[in-house]
Amino acid sequence: MVRKEVRFSGRVQGVGFRYSTRSIAANYEVTGYVKNLLDGRVELIAEGAAEQVDSFLQDINDRMGRCIHNVQTTTLQATGQFADFDITY
Repeated sequence: MVRKEVRFSGRVQGVGFRYSTRSIAANYEVTGYVKNLLDGRVELIAEGAAEQVDSFLQDINDRMGRCIHNVQTTTLQATGQFADFDITY
């Protein structure tokens, strides 16, 4: 099990990025959250089996890649702190 902490930059706020991400998450066995940051980026935390998390992130890129200009990803060990995947404010 892995935890990926991802920060997306580009035109990722005001374009439905968080809602699309939550919708995509429903297709994968991942938990965590997505939220807007004050600096204009979007933060995503996803936990699950490595292949599920990687496929989830690839799907986000496939669907929303036109809005994403940069991605910073940190991979850690999963903490198990989340029950589902949702939008956080």
